[in-house]
Amino acid sequence: MAWNEPGNNGKNNDPWKQGGRDQGPPDLDEVFRNFGKKFGGIFGGGKSSGSNGSGASAAAVLVLIVAALVWAFSGFYTIKESERGVVLRFGQYNSEVGPGIHWKPTFIDTVMPVDVTSVRTLRSDGFMLTQDQNLVRVTFEIQYRVFNARLYKFSVVDADSSLHQATDAALRYVIGHSIMDDVLTRGREVVRQNTRQELEGIIQPYNMGIALVDVNFRDARPPEEVRDAFDDAIKAQEDQERFIQEAQAYAREIEPRARGQVNRVMQEAEAYKQQTVLKAQGEVARFEKLLPEYLAAPKVTRDRMYLETMEQVYSNTSKVMVDVKNGNNIMYLPLDKMLNPGSGATTPSGTVPFTPQRSNTDAGGSNRTDSSRNTTTRSGRG
Repeated sequence: MAWNEPGNNGKNNDPWKQGGRDQGPPDLDEVFRNFGKKFGGIFGGGKSSGSNGSGASAAAVLVLIVAALVWAFSGFYTIKESERGVVLRFGQYNSEVGPGIHWKPTFIDTVMPVDVTSVRTLRSDGFMLTQDQNLVRVTFEIQYRVFNARLYKFSVVDADSSLHQATDAALRYVIGHSIMDDVLTRGREVVRQNTRQELEGIIQPYNMGIALVDVNFRDARPPEEVRDAFDDAIKAQEDQERFIQEAQAYAREIEPRARGQVNRVMQEAEAYKQQTVLKAQGEVARFEKLLPEYLAAPKVTRDRMYLETMEQVYSNTSKVMVDVKNGNNIMYLPLDKMLNPGSGATTPSGTVPFTPQRSNTDAGGSNRTDSSRNTTTRSGRG
């Protein structure tokens, strides 16, 4: 049943009429007027002369409150762990804040976050003229870090651009005082170190709050028109350096070996010297002992010395040729067969039969020695 239809014993079901009173919808002007009365005292305002004036005042107050809340909440900001915040008050440096959540009065303070942890990279390249009037294309890379946020922002207009210009100036100065071969091959490390020193000297007076981390010499190439010729020259220089290193390695290897051989030869010579000297001293001592015996009995001593000498000579030979005095034949004694019974026919007693062999002598009965057969000839004694 609708609320405006009569019913229920003739009673009206209108929701605005409860308890016999007519309750209509709330009047918005009345609401704002009551709100204005409550907060009007805050701003020192008196009673409104009319409903329209009271509603306007209440709306203005509400707008101000909302604006104040928005302004207050808009002042919260966050600085990351790797950053530092530079606070400007009315455009002028005021302070510096660290990582975390902070609040600032909006439209009064301005915060500029600056990354002070990350390593930044700056690249510089271009054609440059060397000391020997050659043109090369050089690529350099600078790695740096910000250590002072205030100096980084306010010491110069643009710290990154200033560093780039300083790098280009330092690199051109160093390349201009170097020859092309050093820039392209063996002098790259010297160029890198000189460029870093020159760059640090340029940026130091500006106090930009920047610290150089590393300076890298990326590439150095001649112009495209002469690149092939320079590649051949560089390859030849690399081969030269490689050959020099191989020669030095060979010298380091062979020199100790040669020194060892020299020491060995010197030791052998020293040992031979000592051996010869000791042998000579022994011969002298033996002769000094033999001289008194020879003076006492010359013939006996001479015969004994002869027999001892022959004994030494015959002990080293296996064949003996005996020359008979006033004869044309030489007796041959095969001592090798006599001393080695197993090499020939043996008698029942185990001895070798001895069969002297004779050979013709030279005219006049001279002695003969067969050196090719390791023989010894002995002249007959009377």
